[in-house]
Amino acid sequence: MKPAFPLDHQRRRLLAGAACAGVAGLLAPLSARAASYPSRPITFICPWPVGGTADQSMRALCQVASSKLGLSIVVENRAGASGMIGTAALAQAQPDGYTIGQIPISVTRFSQLGMLQLDPRNDLTYLARTSGQTFGIAVLASSPFKSLQDVVAYAKANPGRVTYGHAGVGGATHVGMEQFAMAAGVQFNPIAYKGGSAALQDLLGGQVDLLADSSSWAPHVESGKLRLLATWGAERTPRFNQTPTLKELGYDVVVEAPNGVGAPRGLPADVESKLRDAFRAAVESDTFKQVASRIDAPVMYLDGPDYKAYVAEVYQQETALIDSLKLKALLQKG
Repeated sequence: MKPAFPLDHQRRRLLAGAACAGVAGLLAPLSARAASYPSRPITFICPWPVGGTADQSMRALCQVASSKLGLSIVVENRAGASGMIGTAALAQAQPDGYTIGQIPISVTRFSQLGMLQLDPRNDLTYLARTSGQTFGIAVLASSPFKSLQDVVAYAKANPGRVTYGHAGVGGATHVGMEQFAMAAGVQFNPIAYKGGSAALQDLLGGQVDLLADSSSWAPHVESGKLRLLATWGAERTPRFNQTPTLKELGYDVVVEAPNGVGAPRGLPADVESKLRDAFRAAVESDTFKQVASRIDAPVMYLDGPDYKAYVAEVYQQETALIDSLKLKALLQKG
Protein backbone atom coordinates (compact mmCIF):
# COMPACT_ATOMS: atom_id res chain seq x y z
CA MET A 1 0.00 0.00 0.00
CA LYS A 2 1.37 3.42 -0.97
CA PRO A 3 1.76 6.11 1.71
CA ALA A 4 -0.82 8.92 1.67
CA PHE A 5 1.96 11.43 0.99
CA PRO A 6 5.29 10.99 -0.78
CA LEU A 7 8.12 10.20 1.60
CA ASP A 8 9.93 13.50 0.95
CA HIS A 9 6.75 15.44 1.76
CA GLN A 10 6.29 13.48 5.01
CA ARG A 11 9.91 14.18 5.92
CA ARG A 12 9.40 17.92 5.38
CA ARG A 13 6.33 17.89 7.64
CA LEU A 14 8.22 16.08 10.37
CA LEU A 15 11.16 18.50 10.16
CA ALA A 16 8.85 21.51 10.21
CA GLY A 17 7.06 20.16 13.28
CA ALA A 18 10.35 19.57 15.06
CA ALA A 19 11.51 23.09 14.23
CA CYS A 20 8.31 24.62 15.63
CA ALA A 21 8.66 22.56 18.78
CA GLY A 22 12.25 23.70 19.13
CA VAL A 23 11.34 27.40 18.76
CA ALA A 24 8.53 26.97 21.29
CA GLY A 25 10.98 25.37 23.68
CA LEU A 26 13.33 28.32 23.34
CA LEU A 27 10.60 30.94 23.71
CA ALA A 28 9.02 29.36 26.77
CA PRO A 29 11.95 30.10 29.12
CA LEU A 30 12.16 33.69 27.77
CA SER A 31 8.48 34.40 28.38
CA ALA A 32 8.66 32.75 31.81
CA ARG A 33 11.70 34.86 32.71
CA ALA A 34 10.01 38.05 31.54
CA ALA A 35 6.98 37.24 33.67
CA SER A 36 8.99 36.35 36.77
CA TYR A 37 11.60 39.15 36.72
CA PRO A 38 12.34 40.43 39.25
CA SER A 39 11.88 37.59 41.70
CA ARG A 40 14.31 38.88 44.34
CA PRO A 41 15.73 42.26 45.46
CA ILE A 42 17.93 44.18 43.02
CA THR A 43 21.28 45.67 44.04
CA PHE A 44 21.95 49.21 42.84
CA ILE A 45 25.61 50.29 42.94
CA CYS A 46 26.06 54.00 43.65
CA PRO A 47 29.70 54.96 43.02
CA TRP A 48 29.60 57.93 45.41
CA PRO A 49 29.54 58.34 49.22
CA VAL A 50 26.32 58.20 51.23
CA GLY A 51 24.56 61.55 51.59
CA GLY A 52 26.03 63.33 48.58
CA THR A 53 23.88 64.86 45.85
CA ALA A 54 24.36 61.90 43.49
CA ASP A 55 23.48 59.46 46.27
CA GLN A 56 20.32 61.40 47.11
CA SER A 57 19.12 61.48 43.52
CA MET A 58 19.84 57.78 42.95
CA ARG A 59 17.96 56.77 46.11
CA ALA A 60 14.93 58.78 44.99
CA LEU A 61 15.03 57.08 41.60
CA CYS A 62 15.35 53.62 43.13
CA GLN A 63 12.43 54.26 45.48
CA VAL A 64 10.08 54.91 42.57
CA ALA A 65 11.54 52.26 40.25
CA SER A 66 11.21 49.59 42.94
CA SER A 67 7.49 50.34 43.28
CA LYS A 68 7.10 49.91 39.52
CA LEU A 69 8.97 46.60 39.54
CA GLY A 70 7.24 45.30 42.65
CA LEU A 71 10.44 44.45 44.55
CA SER A 72 12.99 46.44 46.53
CA ILE A 73 16.10 48.00 45.01
CA VAL A 74 18.90 48.07 47.60
CA VAL A 75 21.41 50.91 47.15
CA GLU A 76 25.01 49.88 47.81
CA ASN A 77 27.61 52.67 47.93
CA ARG A 78 31.01 51.81 46.46
CA ALA A 79 32.80 55.14 46.38
CA GLY A 80 36.32 55.96 45.27
CA ALA A 81 38.50 56.85 42.26
CA SER A 82 36.09 59.56 41.07
CA GLY A 83 33.26 57.05 40.74
CA MET A 84 35.25 54.44 38.84
CA ILE A 85 35.40 51.80 41.60
CA GLY A 86 31.63 51.40 41.58
CA THR A 87 31.47 51.55 37.78
CA ALA A 88 34.08 48.79 37.46
CA ALA A 89 32.13 46.62 39.92
CA LEU A 90 28.96 47.16 37.90
CA ALA A 91 30.65 46.17 34.64
CA GLN A 92 31.96 42.93 36.20
CA ALA A 93 28.62 41.83 37.66
CA GLN A 94 26.39 39.11 36.23
CA PRO A 95 24.15 40.49 33.43
CA ASP A 96 20.96 39.10 34.93
CA GLY A 97 19.22 42.34 35.96
CA TYR A 98 19.91 41.88 39.66
CA THR A 99 22.92 44.22 39.70
CA ILE A 100 22.42 47.66 38.17
CA GLY A 101 23.86 51.05 39.05
CA GLN A 102 24.72 54.62 38.28
CA ILE A 103 27.04 55.29 35.35
CA PRO A 104 28.76 58.70 35.55
CA ILE A 105 29.46 60.28 32.17
CA SER A 106 33.09 60.57 33.28
CA VAL A 107 33.51 56.92 32.19
CA THR A 108 34.16 58.39 28.75
CA ARG A 109 37.23 60.21 30.07
CA PHE A 110 38.63 57.81 32.66
CA SER A 111 38.46 54.83 30.31
CA GLN A 112 40.71 56.71 27.89
CA LEU A 113 43.04 57.74 30.70
CA GLY A 114 43.54 54.11 31.73
CA MET A 115 41.74 54.46 35.07
CA LEU A 116 38.88 52.18 33.99
CA GLN A 117 39.56 49.02 32.01
CA LEU A 118 36.53 48.97 29.73
CA ASP A 119 35.13 50.61 26.63
CA PRO A 120 31.99 52.50 27.72
CA ARG A 121 30.68 52.51 24.16
CA ASN A 122 30.29 48.72 24.13
CA ASP A 123 30.89 47.21 27.57
CA LEU A 124 27.78 48.44 29.43
CA THR A 125 24.01 48.35 28.99
CA TYR A 126 22.41 51.80 29.23
CA LEU A 127 18.94 52.12 30.74
CA ALA A 128 18.40 55.88 31.14
CA ARG A 129 20.11 59.23 31.39
CA THR A 130 18.58 60.90 34.42
CA SER A 131 19.80 64.34 35.49
CA GLY A 132 22.73 66.71 35.35
CA GLN A 133 24.57 68.68 37.99
CA THR A 134 24.93 72.37 38.71
CA PHE A 135 28.61 73.29 38.82
CA GLY A 136 29.90 76.69 39.81
CA ILE A 137 32.79 78.84 40.98
CA ALA A 138 32.47 80.21 44.51
CA VAL A 139 34.59 82.46 46.74
CA LEU A 140 34.39 83.62 50.33
CA ALA A 141 32.06 86.56 50.89
CA SER A 142 35.12 88.51 52.10
CA SER A 143 37.10 87.75 48.92
CA PRO A 144 38.41 90.70 46.89
CA PHE A 145 36.99 88.94 43.82
CA LYS A 146 33.53 90.43 43.43
CA SER A 147 32.97 88.97 39.96
CA LEU A 148 34.49 86.46 37.56
CA GLN A 149 35.89 89.37 35.59
CA ASP A 150 37.91 90.31 38.69
CA VAL A 151 39.33 86.78 38.85
CA VAL A 152 40.32 86.79 35.17
CA ALA A 153 41.93 90.23 35.39
CA TYR A 154 44.00 89.26 38.44
CA ALA A 155 44.96 85.86 36.96
CA LYS A 156 46.18 87.49 33.75
CA ALA A 157 48.35 89.87 35.73
CA ASN A 158 49.55 87.12 38.11
CA PRO A 159 49.82 83.79 36.24
CA GLY A 160 49.56 80.74 38.51
CA ARG A 161 48.83 82.75 41.65
CA VAL A 162 45.08 82.14 41.92
CA THR A 163 44.38 78.79 43.61
CA TYR A 164 41.24 76.74 43.25
CA GLY A 165 40.11 73.56 44.98
CA HIS A 166 38.59 70.71 42.97
CA ALA A 167 37.48 67.13 43.59
CA GLY A 168 40.28 65.27 41.80
CA VAL A 169 42.52 65.35 38.74
CA GLY A 170 40.58 64.44 35.62
CA GLY A 171 37.16 64.86 37.25
CA ALA A 172 34.46 67.22 36.00
CA THR A 173 35.38 70.08 38.36
CA HIS A 174 39.07 69.96 37.42
CA VAL A 175 38.51 69.57 33.68
CA GLY A 176 35.75 72.19 33.58
CA MET A 177 37.92 74.74 35.37
CA GLU A 178 40.84 74.10 33.03
CA GLN A 179 38.51 74.49 30.03
CA PHE A 180 37.49 77.85 31.45
CA ALA A 181 41.14 78.82 32.02
CA MET A 182 41.96 78.02 28.39
CA ALA A 183 38.97 80.01 27.15
CA ALA A 184 39.92 82.97 29.35
CA GLY A 185 43.62 82.78 28.48
CA VAL A 186 44.75 82.47 32.11
CA GLN A 187 46.68 80.03 34.25
CA PHE A 188 45.39 78.92 37.66
CA ASN A 189 47.01 76.88 40.41
CA PRO A 190 44.74 73.82 40.84
CA ILE A 191 44.66 72.05 44.22
CA ALA A 192 43.29 68.50 44.10
CA TYR A 193 41.22 67.03 46.94
CA LYS A 194 39.69 63.60 47.49
CA GLY A 195 36.23 65.07 47.18
CA GLY A 196 34.27 68.27 46.88
CA SER A 197 33.47 68.46 50.59
CA ALA A 198 37.17 68.63 51.53
CA ALA A 199 37.75 71.36 48.95
CA LEU A 200 34.75 73.27 50.33
CA GLN A 201 36.14 73.14 53.86
CA ASP A 202 39.45 74.59 52.72
CA LEU A 203 37.68 77.41 50.90
CA LEU A 204 35.69 78.19 54.05
CA GLY A 205 38.98 78.14 55.97
CA GLY A 206 40.64 80.51 53.53
CA GLN A 207 43.17 77.94 52.26
CA VAL A 208 42.25 78.38 48.58
CA ASP A 209 41.00 81.37 46.60
CA LEU A 210 38.25 79.65 44.61
CA LEU A 211 36.13 76.52 44.78
CA ALA A 212 35.10 74.63 41.62
CA ASP A 213 32.39 72.15 42.59
CA SER A 214 28.83 71.00 42.11
CA SER A 215 26.26 72.51 44.43
CA SER A 216 28.05 71.79 47.75
CA TRP A 217 28.43 75.57 47.92
CA ALA A 218 24.65 76.19 47.68
CA PRO A 219 23.70 76.44 51.40
CA HIS A 220 26.75 78.61 52.12
CA VAL A 221 25.86 80.96 49.27
CA GLU A 222 22.33 81.22 50.62
CA SER A 223 23.63 81.89 54.15
CA GLY A 224 25.97 84.62 52.89
CA LYS A 225 29.26 82.88 53.72
CA LEU A 226 30.15 82.40 50.05
CA ARG A 227 29.65 84.34 46.83
CA LEU A 228 28.79 82.47 43.63
CA LEU A 229 30.61 83.99 40.64
CA ALA A 230 29.37 81.80 37.79
CA THR A 231 27.62 78.53 37.02
CA TRP A 232 28.57 76.16 34.20
CA GLY A 233 25.25 75.03 32.70
CA ALA A 234 23.70 75.93 29.38
CA GLU A 235 21.21 78.14 31.26
CA ARG A 236 21.07 79.86 34.63
CA THR A 237 20.04 77.64 37.52
CA PRO A 238 16.58 78.55 38.90
CA ARG A 239 17.68 78.81 42.55
CA PHE A 240 20.60 81.12 41.74
CA ASN A 241 19.20 82.94 38.74
CA GLN A 242 21.09 86.13 39.57
CA THR A 243 24.37 84.37 38.80
CA PRO A 244 25.51 84.34 35.16
CA THR A 245 26.76 81.28 33.29
CA LEU A 246 30.26 81.01 31.86
CA LYS A 247 28.72 81.16 28.40
CA GLU A 248 26.89 84.41 29.21
CA LEU A 249 30.20 85.89 30.31
CA GLY A 250 31.78 85.09 26.96
CA TYR A 251 33.44 81.72 27.64
CA ASP A 252 32.23 78.85 25.45
CA VAL A 253 32.23 76.29 28.26
CA VAL A 254 29.23 74.20 29.37
CA VAL A 255 29.67 71.42 31.95
CA GLU A 256 26.63 69.54 33.25
CA ALA A 257 28.06 65.99 33.66
CA PRO A 258 24.74 64.12 33.45
CA ASN A 259 24.28 60.91 35.40
CA GLY A 260 22.77 57.73 34.05
CA VAL A 261 21.60 54.29 35.07
CA GLY A 262 22.86 51.08 33.52
CA ALA A 263 23.79 47.43 33.86
CA PRO A 264 26.52 45.04 32.71
CA ARG A 265 26.82 44.21 29.02
CA GLY A 266 24.70 41.25 27.88
CA LEU A 267 21.51 42.07 29.78
CA PRO A 268 18.60 40.01 28.34
CA ALA A 269 16.37 42.15 26.13
CA ASP A 270 13.18 41.44 28.11
CA VAL A 271 14.84 42.36 31.41
CA GLU A 272 16.35 45.50 29.86
CA SER A 273 12.90 46.55 28.63
CA LYS A 274 11.37 46.20 32.11
CA LEU A 275 14.18 48.22 33.72
CA ARG A 276 14.03 50.96 31.09
CA ASP A 277 10.28 51.31 31.66
CA ALA A 278 10.74 51.44 35.44
CA PHE A 279 13.42 54.12 35.34
CA ARG A 280 11.55 56.16 32.74
CA ALA A 281 8.63 56.30 35.17
CA ALA A 282 11.03 57.10 38.04
CA VAL A 283 12.58 60.09 36.24
CA GLU A 284 9.11 61.39 35.33
CA SER A 285 7.83 61.05 38.92
CA ASP A 286 7.16 63.98 41.25
CA THR A 287 9.27 62.26 43.91
CA PHE A 288 12.40 62.41 41.78
CA LYS A 289 11.71 65.88 40.37
CA GLN A 290 11.37 67.30 43.89
CA VAL A 291 14.72 65.83 44.98
CA ALA A 292 16.38 66.95 41.73
CA SER A 293 15.11 70.50 42.25
CA ARG A 294 16.31 70.56 45.86
CA ILE A 295 19.86 69.57 44.89
CA ASP A 296 19.94 71.74 41.73
CA ALA A 297 20.10 68.73 39.39
CA PRO A 298 18.34 69.55 36.10
CA VAL A 299 16.34 66.61 34.74
CA MET A 300 17.94 65.46 31.47
CA TYR A 301 16.14 62.22 30.60
CA LEU A 302 17.16 60.03 27.67
CA ASP A 303 16.02 56.45 27.06
CA GLY A 304 18.72 53.75 27.10
CA PRO A 305 19.56 53.58 23.37
CA ASP A 306 19.68 57.39 23.11
CA TYR A 307 21.88 57.56 26.19
CA LYS A 308 24.25 55.03 24.62
CA ALA A 309 24.50 57.22 21.50
CA TYR A 310 25.14 60.26 23.72
CA VAL A 311 27.96 58.40 25.51
CA ALA A 312 29.59 57.67 22.13
CA GLU A 313 29.44 61.37 21.21
CA VAL A 314 30.94 62.45 24.53
CA TYR A 315 33.68 59.81 24.15
CA GLN A 316 34.84 61.51 20.94
CA GLN A 317 34.75 64.95 22.58
CA GLU A 318 36.80 63.67 25.50
CA THR A 319 39.49 62.32 23.17
CA ALA A 320 40.17 65.86 21.95
CA LEU A 321 39.86 67.36 25.45
CA ILE A 322 42.35 64.91 26.98
CA ASP A 323 44.87 65.91 24.33
CA SER A 324 44.33 69.68 24.59
CA LEU A 325 44.52 69.71 28.40
CA LYS A 326 47.39 67.16 28.50
CA LEU A 327 45.45 65.20 31.12
CA LYS A 328 47.60 62.07 30.88
CA ALA A 329 50.68 64.04 31.90
CA LEU A 330 48.75 65.69 34.74
CA LEU A 331 47.64 62.33 36.08
CA GLN A 332 51.18 60.99 36.00
CA LYS A 333 52.25 63.95 38.14
CA GLY A 334 49.41 63.17 40.58
